[in-house]
Amino acid sequence: MLTISGLGVTYGGLRALTGVSLEVREGEFVTLVGPNGAGKTTLLKAISGTVTAAEGRIAYRGRDLGRMRASERAALGIAHVPEGRRVFATLSVMENLELGSYRRAARAHRAQALETVLELFPLLRARRAQLAGSLSGGEQQMLALGRGLMAQPDLLLLDEPSQGLGPRIVEQIFETIDRIRRERRLTILLVEQRVVEALELCDRGYVLETGRVVLDGGREALLADTRVQRAYLGG
Repeated sequence: MLTISGLGVTYGGLRALTGVSLEVREGEFVTLVGPNGAGKTTLLKAISGTVTAAEGRIAYRGRDLGRMRASERAALGIAHVPEGRRVFATLSVMENLELGSYRRAARAHRAQALETVLELFPLLRARRAQLAGSLSGGEQQMLALGRGLMAQPDLLLLDEPSQGLGPRIVEQIFETIDRIRRERRLTILLVEQRVVEALELCDRGYVLETGRVVLDGGREALLADTRVQRAYLGG
């Protein structure tokens, strides 16, 4: 579904990504982990089109995304839920969700998608008229996820969904992501600091350090790898 080859991205003369290659197959859950500043967020932005690649190729279902605007990529079925939630604070919960279904393929099924999202996140149903900016951090993350799902994407890019949240809310968010994947067979690329939880959810993973892929493999292989254990799991 998604193939990245030799991707390079430069910010203000500084190299953020160098020669990154990875693949996400249809129906897979792939996790990207690594330390702060490794380039994980930059990679998701390059896929969704909010940053420009200096070199390399990003292909989605065989189509080169290089010259496509972010809106065109979204129209193909790629939804990006960015770090920091970034809900529209002055709009209601319902208005935020409705904005998620702007792509043409999603509009005709908006009511059905809305019911699915509200069933996944019952709290949003109770808060539907409330301004998004008045929600707690966990509630805003639920809203951001729900808004992404309203686009009815084929590929969901999730950037640090646990960021700034307490353990109980984090557990709930991860359980919901797992449920979305199992019930909808959605293809997911997850960037996450909580390495154990992220790797336990995925089919395969990549470890990114200083803008390069340094390790990749299946879930069990990565969890058992001594380098991963020493660097991220306290082993």
